[in-house]
Amino acid sequence: MTAYKKKLIEVALPLEAINAASAREKSIRHGHPSTLHLWWARRPLAACRAVLFAQLVDDPSSRVDELLADSKLRAHAEAELPERLAAWENSKASAQGAAANAPEPTLEDVAVEIERRRLFEIIEELVKWENSTNEEVLERARAEIRKSCGGELPAVYDPFSGGGSIPLEAQRLGLPAYGSDLNPVAVMIGKATIEIPPKFKDKEPIHPDVKGRQFYRNAEGLAEDVKYYGEWMREKAWDRIGHLYPQVELPKEIGGGQTMVIAWIWARTVPSPDPAFADVQVPIASSFLLSRKAGKEAWVEPIIDKQAKTIAYRIRYGGTKAEMATAKDGTKAGRGANFRCIISDTAITPKHITSAAKSGKMGQVLIAIVGEGKGGRAYVSPSAEHETVAFSAGPSWKPEQRQPKNPRWFSPPAYGMDTFGDLFTDRQLVALNTFSDLVHEVRTQIEADAQRAGLSSDPTALRDGGKGAKAYAEAVSVYLAFGLSKATDYHSSITTWHNGREIIRNTFGRQALPMTWDFTEANPFSSSTGNWLNCIEWGVKTLAALVTAAGGTERQHDAQTVDYPPETVISTDPPYYDNIGYADLSDFFFCWLKPVIRSVYPEIFGSIATPKSEELVATPYRHGGKDTAEAFFLDGMSKAIANMARLSSDRFPATIYYAFKQSEVAQEGISSTGWATFLQAVVEAGYAVVGTWPLRTEMANRMIASGTNALANSVVLVCRKKEATAEVITRAEFIRALKRELPPAIAELQVANIAPADMPQSAIGPGMGVFSRYKAVLESDDSPMSVKTALQLINRELDEYLGGIQGEFDADTRFAITWFEQNGNGKGDYGVADNLARARGIEPPRVF
Repeated sequence: MTAYKKKLIEVALPLEAINAASAREKSIRHGHPSTLHLWWARRPLAACRAVLFAQLVDDPSSRVDELLADSKLRAHAEAELPERLAAWENSKASAQGAAANAPEPTLEDVAVEIERRRLFEIIEELVKWENSTNEEVLERARAEIRKSCGGELPAVYDPFSGGGSIPLEAQRLGLPAYGSDLNPVAVMIGKATIEIPPKFKDKEPIHPDVKGRQFYRNAEGLAEDVKYYGEWMREKAWDRIGHLYPQVELPKEIGGGQTMVIAWIWARTVPSPDPAFADVQVPIASSFLLSRKAGKEAWVEPIIDKQAKTIAYRIRYGGTKAEMATAKDGTKAGRGANFRCIISDTAITPKHITSAAKSGKMGQVLIAIVGEGKGGRAYVSPSAEHETVAFSAGPSWKPEQRQPKNPRWFSPPAYGMDTFGDLFTDRQLVALNTFSDLVHEVRTQIEADAQRAGLSSDPTALRDGGKGAKAYAEAVSVYLAFGLSKATDYHSSITTWHNGREIIRNTFGRQALPMTWDFTEANPFSSSTGNWLNCIEWGVKTLAALVTAAGGTERQHDAQTVDYPPETVISTDPPYYDNIGYADLSDFFFCWLKPVIRSVYPEIFGSIATPKSEELVATPYRHGGKDTAEAFFLDGMSKAIANMARLSSDRFPATIYYAFKQSEVAQEGISSTGWATFLQAVVEAGYAVVGTWPLRTEMANRMIASGTNALANSVVLVCRKKEATAEVITRAEFIRALKRELPPAIAELQVANIAPADMPQSAIGPGMGVFSRYKAVLESDDSPMSVKTALQLINRELDEYLGGIQGEFDADTRFAITWFEQNGNGKGDYGVADNLARARGIEPPRVF
């Protein structure tokens, strides 16, 4: 048997606290690293923090003698044992089947449980967002890790670093953090969060207006400089292009006078399909509603003159229910690209729109102006002056990188918008180009200011480890470039107006680039959504809140061949099969980042676009079909996991996140093809799966969950290297081993207060631990048992133990019994129902 010490994550986790903190984190914005730069499907920081802690800290069962040698803890255990024995006797009397054979609790068991509760309390404090910068809480966690790791803090590596959550949380816990990714945008996110800040830890800002502050902690000084030079860029930009952003005259009935424009709202237009009005450009607008707030309703009313063949637009406040309903629907006539011509009432079909767009006949018309009013938003009718100013902009450059011909993620190319540059209006391009130019200019200014502030004139670049004025100027410019990148998300013709919150929706409301028919053009000089200073401020708050407790390294590399430092701990969040086209989507940002920071990191931005052919995503259009795409993904993922198993530390388990997508969950349950195939790849790579922990981390109201094949819950796989001397056993021997080993493992989970909804998924871990520690489990015909079959057998044994007579019922009934035990006749969370159903291979809607 293995001589390693079991870690806490191999036995128990306080899932309820972790899940609650993870779900809450989704609504936290200011200071959260996700606001530094957009990335898709990030894992919650709270979950990553808890998983890393539990992955490194010894489970108390590994040090029983030490616990009982503690007189205070022993006395506590002796006092608690009689109560535990009484509870065991009561449960044994009412239990049936395998559950009746639950082991009798001992003094050692109780001592372990008490210590485990103490560790749980540390995690419960650690996962709270407000404690993410609390050094007292963090140091308590670091001390526990040191105690379990012989005083040394091991390095953590995430070979699929993506949005950087795992390396960032490793660094927060004081662990040397390493990350790598094939995608250059992901690599830059990693450098900006774990690599650059420690280089300038506790440094004072260098800008000329520094106030007399005594101490700057972590990256606070760096953050202050980013803010200062972001403001400098805004002033310079206003001098150059402020004339393109005129103020608007408010009507007397809403206060009068001139005010700053927040946004211009446009509708795309096509020629009327009616031959009598073929020379009229008519709007294709999904809505004319501007505000649906009670008492503040506002909408656009088209004014049609058929004789003159003109359409004008005016703002209306209030109105009847019928008028509001009409405004809400705009010119829509159905789902998708189906509209009606408001001048002739003729149907505008998708074919007509596509034809017009591809022949260069799609235009745009200004339908409303949103200004800064005294009591909120002020909506003003469009004017020829504002339209003329917008059309006067002449950009000097636009991205020519072509969007992929993949309508699943990219709708605009179907309407003639072939390049990423086509997603922006001319005025937006002028603004983004101006800020892009200013990043280069400000870098020179920062270097000069840094030298005057006392930084060395060392010419060593940031990428080469420099820490002088040149490197510092490059570092600040990276965050200013991220401000530009965030600005592209709010300054494209894909953004829309949210008539409930009265703000601009960003380009990436979901993990795709959709086609939008009416769009919003933000003002980068306003004080509202999408303004330049706001784009900088998000990054400033994130940077100021980073905890640089250790060094960090991020590099560009594929996961299949990357080398790991000695004794590395692996924790990773791999790509999700075919759910997200990371490379294709991130080209939207890459084409703007490349001109700005290629001189800082030429090796990262040396390619024309992000790498595609090696990306581990099962993309059918790229690989010639679904089957070949799946084979490519599984082969690459197997190699990546095998590389982890070969090079990672023997002392610690590895953790791998797996995210279910909603269709996978609903259709096939816990033994679904995707899940079973992923587990098969893990097992064949040389890992034994010893734990599976469900994380319910998604908000039910998030935009991507609405009508999409979104990621649902996540499962963290806990893996150990398989024994070199692993044996081959039969199906019958496997079942006997399950019956022998599952009951005590489940009893430990029950003592750890794992919720009934989480128990089925959590108990898969001990079951898979039995299956995957063997070289093979042979069926009666000597063929190796598949993971899918093993999962079904594990679930059967689990139900027999947990339910007693429940094992005689069908899956739907067993689901209903467990649901009633947890919720009674009251309402419950769909995510919980989803988790329970998935573990039984059924679909929740079938039960309710």
